[in-house]
Amino acid sequence: MSDVNLQNFETEVIDASHQAPVLVDFWAPWCGPCRTLGPMLERLEAEAAGSWKLVKVNVDENQELAAHFGVRSIPHVVAIADGQAVDQFTGVLPESGLREFLGRLAPGQARSPLAEAQELAAAGNRDGAETLFADAIAADPESDAPRLAYIGFLLDGNDVGRARAEFAALSPRAGQEDGYGALRTRIEAMENAAGLPDEATLTGRIAADPRDLAARLDLARLMIAHQQYEPALEQLLAIVRTDRGFEDDIGRRTMLSVFEMLADRPEVVSRWRRQLSTSLN
Repeated sequence: MSDVNLQNFETEVIDASHQAPVLVDFWAPWCGPCRTLGPMLERLEAEAAGSWKLVKVNVDENQELAAHFGVRSIPHVVAIADGQAVDQFTGVLPESGLREFLGRLAPGQARSPLAEAQELAAAGNRDGAETLFADAIAADPESDAPRLAYIGFLLDGNDVGRARAEFAALSPRAGQEDGYGALRTRIEAMENAAGLPDEATLTGRIAADPRDLAARLDLARLMIAHQQYEPALEQLLAIVRTDRGFEDDIGRRTMLSVFEMLADRPEVVSRWRRQLSTSLN
C-alpha cells in the first residue's frame, strides 16, 4: 500500500496498472467508514501477494484527483487496469463483497469481449479487435459503453464515416456516459480537418493578428484531429482569455471536451484546469 498524489499518480497508478490491477482508495482521516475499509483492503492486498496493488488518495490533500474521478462521497474505490478505470464502488463492502469485486480483476478470469477488444486494439490487431467490438456490442445492446469504445477505435483508424454512423446509433442516454463529449468533439474536428487551412497558414494568421480567434479555433480543431491535445488547449485558452463569448463560449466548452480525451493523464488535466479557472476569475 502506498499514498499517491497528483504528481506521482501517473507512475504509481496508470503505469503500474499495465502490470497488475491497481485499486485507488479515496479516503480522509476524518472518515469513519474509511477506517473500517482501509485495513480490510490492506489485509487483502497482503494476501494477494502482488496480483493487485493498493494505493490511497487523501481527498483533503488531493481534491483535483477526487474531482477528476467524480468522487462525491468516501470511501470510494476505483479499480484501474491497463490504464483505464474498469470498476468502482462507494462505501464499505463486507469482506465477501470485496472478494467478489477483486475476483473480477484477477488475472486468469474470463475477460469480457470489450476488454479483449481493447487489448487487441492496443496491440495493433485491428482485425481481431473489430470482431470483438462487434461481439461486445451484441452482448450488451442496452449499454452505450461498448459502442463508445468502438467509436474511439474507429477514430484511431481514421474511419470517421463509420464512427459518425455508430455515434448516430447511440441511445438518448449516451450523453451521460464518460467520454461522450470528447468523442463528439473529436469526430467533428476530424470531419472538419480536411476543409481547414494547413497549420502553417493558421499559425501565420495568428502571428499577424493574435486576436484572430477564428484562426485559433481552426488551429485547435486541426490539432485535436491529430490528437495534439496540449497545443490545442493552448489555442483554446487564448480564445477564452481574449473573448469568453466568442462563438457562444466555444473555447471553454471545447477545453472541457479535450479534458475528457485526456482522462488517463489527470496531472495534465489538472494543470490546464487551473489555468482555465484562473482565466475565468
